[in-house]
Amino acid sequence: MADSEIEEAKNLKIEFEWVLSMETHSVLKNLHSLLVECAHRFPVYGNEAGKQDQFILTVPQQDQLKCVVTLTGDSISQADISFKVQRAQTLSQRTAINPESPWKLQQVQDAANHLQQAIYHIDDVDSSYRFKSSDEVLHIISNILEALQRARTSLVIPKKKPIDELMKSRNMKSLIPLLPDDLAISFYLQSHKLIFAVYQLTNVQGTIKFDSFQAECSVPWINEVLVFLTVAMQLCQKLKDKISVFSQYKDFTVNSRSPSATFY
Repeated sequence: MADSEIEEAKNLKIEFEWVLSMETHSVLKNLHSLLVECAHRFPVYGNEAGKQDQFILTVPQQDQLKCVVTLTGDSISQADISFKVQRAQTLSQRTAINPESPWKLQQVQDAANHLQQAIYHIDDVDSSYRFKSSDEVLHIISNILEALQRARTSLVIPKKKPIDELMKSRNMKSLIPLLPDDLAISFYLQSHKLIFAVYQLTNVQGTIKFDSFQAECSVPWINEVLVFLTVAMQLCQKLKDKISVFSQYKDFTVNSRSPSATFY
């Protein structure tokens, strides 16, 4: 091996040691602060748990649908809903959410749970812990990144449900008055938007026709959460990419028995 190659390998090992002993812990510390700040944006935590926000959901055809909701934590605690449906003639339909039986937004709770898992993965690593291999770091970073991806997906991509499942859902029973059997409504999140959808089934000469229309509004704190998650995922990916370079050198392993962290 040429002297230049020996020197390059030596420098790589020194950088590898620094990344394991210093940079990884620095990134984890920054990540922890970022994710705790993100968690505080969720109204299901701490002092925000009882916070109420009122939103007016809008639709291009203003007379087609009107919906004013109060968001408390991970639930819609109140809602005043009116919309027009087409039967033999156009009829107005009104309903409201019973405050004693709020409409649960499971996406918020799911995202909060996944975020908490990401924080737990960081908490599991003591700040004085000495990483011994690239694989060890990659395992932890991958766990954090996967939890963050699940948290983001929970907010950005709503789970689709069949119309009959929506009609029989517990949330539909929280409406006062209850809707007719051919109608269903749904509240869900898609990115930073809260969406209210109305679904109508119509029997046209034996053929079931399906119609839907919706209104939406932007929820500022969800937008902030998505920004925090994006930045955190970028930090994870940057460290993962750097560590992956060193993982190509399988003999790059820190000897934990030596306080100077030599290589063998």
